[in-house]
Amino acid sequence: MNVAARPSPDLPRSGWLALMCASRVLQAMIVTAYAGVLPFVMRDWGMTAAQAGAVQSAWHVGYLSSLFAVGLLADRHGPHRVFIVGSMVGAAAVLAFALLARGPVSAALLYGVAGLCAGASYTPGLQLLAANARPHERGRAMGLFLAAASLGYALSLALVASLALGPGWQAGLLAVAGCNVAGAWLTVAALRRMRPAEAPPPAAAAGALRALGETLRDKRAMTGNWAYAFHCWELLALWAWLPAYLVATSGATGSMQSIGIAIAALSHLVSVAGSILGGSASDRLGRARVMMAASLASLCMSFAFGWMAAWPLWALALMAALYNMLAIADSSVYSTALAEAVPPHRLGAAYSVRSVMGFGAGAISPWVFGLALDWGGARFGAGSTLAWAAAWSSVGLGAMLGPWMIMRFARQERAVRRGGPAQSS
Repeated sequence: MNVAARPSPDLPRSGWLALMCASRVLQAMIVTAYAGVLPFVMRDWGMTAAQAGAVQSAWHVGYLSSLFAVGLLADRHGPHRVFIVGSMVGAAAVLAFALLARGPVSAALLYGVAGLCAGASYTPGLQLLAANARPHERGRAMGLFLAAASLGYALSLALVASLALGPGWQAGLLAVAGCNVAGAWLTVAALRRMRPAEAPPPAAAAGALRALGETLRDKRAMTGNWAYAFHCWELLALWAWLPAYLVATSGATGSMQSIGIAIAALSHLVSVAGSILGGSASDRLGRARVMMAASLASLCMSFAFGWMAAWPLWALALMAALYNMLAIADSSVYSTALAEAVPPHRLGAAYSVRSVMGFGAGAISPWVFGLALDWGGARFGAGSTLAWAAAWSSVGLGAMLGPWMIMRFARQERAVRRGGPAQSS
């Protein structure tokens, strides 16, 4: 009997990644639930566009805050504990939003709280993936985890939109809340199959400020974080404006809301393939190489996409699918590269810094896109190809520094492999 072939009890048991991804699908559905019911709640609550936008902004403020906080908490208390407790609290917050939101004020408060709890199922999840996936499969695991979120976004839009046309949009929110609760319970099953939780190393007890300071001084980590920020500038502007662009260029009049929701769902479905392909390719070809290829390809699409405004809708939809796939292909690779660049005791802090940088850039770029579109409309005519070209070019211009940061990151990686200083620039 070959005893050496027996699996170690400390190794993750089969099925842990599938359960993590299933949990992520269900817990990510709340992210796009409000967007799916937005046309209906605006009508029923008599909201202005500004009020409707404030509810979505409340989510982003809460989510960004949670992404920063939970990384630090996971370093101090361990990702297992933060992941499970945060998932349960997050499910309760989503349920409260679905049951108690009765107008723009209560919706903004409750959706903001839901966002404040949502980060616990993301950043600690990345840490758990880094700890449990084998190095040569880590990129694929990260890709599957991000792809699961994209699938959840698409399913949420489809679910709330279909129920809104029947039982009502409240039923759609309740269905999403039920899925979130189920996702929280799946985290329990996933954690039981992972490596046992370990006590945080002594370095983690030094405090969050020290971990943040070390991360900010870590040139390799910060170069990767800057590359991720420019990536988010492009990706989140794309997700924010793609439905409006396709609706505006399609000439549709009667069912614009349905078209917008359907296109948004399709874009997230395409993102599933992009995340998996990018993460898997990075395991074989290297992190920096895949980051550079995806970044350059999506940049080309950013500068070209606006000039396609006069294309037939079917052709434009195909290009939109390609754009989505290229733009998200390297998302999981940034997460994997950061996990391999910093020591485990401050990985949560590194993810916290990255989240502020990335989502901060992603919060600004849709606004800049709108400014460019208004400028182009005033100069060349509203809805003209030149106006759209100016707007989409603002996406590419803001992301142009990404390849430069990836080149610096690759040089720093090579220096580390040659035995040079880890912090070399």
